[in-house]
Amino acid sequence: MKFRPQALARLQSPTALDAPIQLARPRTLFSLSVVALLLVSGAFWAVTGAIPRQTQAAGILTHAEGSIHLQSPYAGQITGVFVSTGSVFLAHTPLFTIESDGHSQTVRSITGGRIISVLGSVGQVVTAGTELAVIERIDESHDPLVAVVYLPQASAGLVRVGSQVDLSVASAPAAQFGVLRGTVQAIGQFPQTEAQISNFLGDPQLASTFSAQGQPLGVTVRITPGRTTSGFSWSKSSGPPFQVDSRTLVTAAIHLPPIKPVDWVVS
Repeated sequence: MKFRPQALARLQSPTALDAPIQLARPRTLFSLSVVALLLVSGAFWAVTGAIPRQTQAAGILTHAEGSIHLQSPYAGQITGVFVSTGSVFLAHTPLFTIESDGHSQTVRSITGGRIISVLGSVGQVVTAGTELAVIERIDESHDPLVAVVYLPQASAGLVRVGSQVDLSVASAPAAQFGVLRGTVQAIGQFPQTEAQISNFLGDPQLASTFSAQGQPLGVTVRITPGRTTSGFSWSKSSGPPFQVDSRTLVTAAIHLPPIKPVDWVVS
């Protein structure tokens, strides 16, 4: 077998024992240093950093007192209806008249509020206890709007009073006007049935929607005041150029306590 002259020359040359050994090139050492720095930084962030979290829930703008179903205290025939859907009135305002036993009886509101729906009409014969109207209660101190959102039970344990909330308002697209700012004011102690939600909102259809995934917990969100047309604080400084009203649907993004990355990896 023939060897190349260079190979033979290398074999015949003495070993240079005193020559320095080059372990790695400078570029390689720099790359290793960068990788090590990234690993240390990642470990530090995993222990000290925080990952923000949110949970979402559907809800509605309303007043904290909810609604009532006005019932007729008399049996007879309705002869007068003095309100319509959307009418706002003070306590003890005449709403209906009923001809009963030859006398005209006046049905008055027991609270200030706004008519959500009128159920009685002129000429209708009613018995005592017949529902005449659904009223959204508004006390005379003009309690501010709140958002009531219905949170699935699986997420309820993570929400705290004081948690920050972003509200996307159906009548004010978030892409254009931003979101309403708010904080969690109260969390219901017990899940609510569809009937309970319907009684509070005065709207069976909404109650069915909010309880579609089971019995939720009601969460009351205080809306942050602001110097805007609506009177509330928005993520975009001016917000919409109009008032937002009760009975407006919202989607709430509730900020949860952040989690450390290391806990997230372990879990």
